[in-house]
Amino acid sequence: MDATRTRLGELEAQAASSDFWNDNERAQVVLREQARCRSLINRFETAHRGLEDAKALLELAREENDEASASEAGAGADDVARLVDDMELSRMLSGPNDALGALVSINAGAGGTESQDWAEMLLRMYTRWAEQRSSKVEIIDIQPGEEAGIKSVTISTDAEYAYGYLRAEAGVHRLVRISPFDAQSRRHTSFASVAVYADVQDDVSIDIRDDDLKIDSYRAGGAGGQHVNKTESAIRITHLPTGIVVQCQNERSQHKNKAQALRVLRARLYEHEMKKREEEMSDLNAQKKSIEWGSQIRSYVLAPYRMVTDHRTELKVGNVDAVLDGQIDQFIRAFLLETGGEGAQG
Repeated sequence: MDATRTRLGELEAQAASSDFWNDNERAQVVLREQARCRSLINRFETAHRGLEDAKALLELAREENDEASASEAGAGADDVARLVDDMELSRMLSGPNDALGALVSINAGAGGTESQDWAEMLLRMYTRWAEQRSSKVEIIDIQPGEEAGIKSVTISTDAEYAYGYLRAEAGVHRLVRISPFDAQSRRHTSFASVAVYADVQDDVSIDIRDDDLKIDSYRAGGAGGQHVNKTESAIRITHLPTGIVVQCQNERSQHKNKAQALRVLRARLYEHEMKKREEEMSDLNAQKKSIEWGSQIRSYVLAPYRMVTDHRTELKVGNVDAVLDGQIDQFIRAFLLETGGEGAQG
């Protein structure tokens, strides 16, 4: 904690300098780190005060044989334990990009409407997770399903440590349920893949040369009648050296769509470069799995029983509705604790 306090002092000194706002992008990076240091210090101080209060109540309970004080001391100790768990988890999120926002891409697997509906359910789950952290969620690109759901979507969230947490969600997610689209009410299995990228800031050096880009414009898909369908505002960018393709059609302006597409491309190129370096070093963690059908990380079973099972940690949760409403921290926590903060995508 002393190191964190020292670092906070350094950041505050930088923020107080007369030329601090000359570089706005760098200033924002400093302010974000400053906020993270303050948050960690505040949690530590809260835990310390809670522990001291619990100790005082326990001594009072012993001296006066007061069960109410003993119960209150126990509750206080539980609160401190939860805070310590949170700090322990935060300690694991020490990777160079863990504190950044996240770009989350969801793609429906084979199965048509079933999988597309499942992809939309996952979109809602991650949106609710971010909203519970008072985070802004932005849809960068979305491809609606033909009858229901979505074929693919990319969203961004600026929640604190969003990438550090959500990279644990990268992989294939499997849903088993009685299909609402099947007239015979048969049980169906659906798959959707989730990819998570750090929302890389402009201070990270990723060289994107204009000559390496193929940029196509086209009319956006979706329901007819809106402005986006009447002009070629949608943008598709192909990075020729790597073959990475990104697209955005969510904005009315072609300029805005291009800016968003370049933002996603930057994140994916950064991810590509990091993986290439890891492979060159022959130091890939055994936990790192390619995102492919058949290697699902988690199953959500709604019928014939109700259970969510994470296949990496074997954690099982019976409250499926709560999980689908964004309460996925227990899975993220179990995964990060088991892998020591490593082993996820990125």
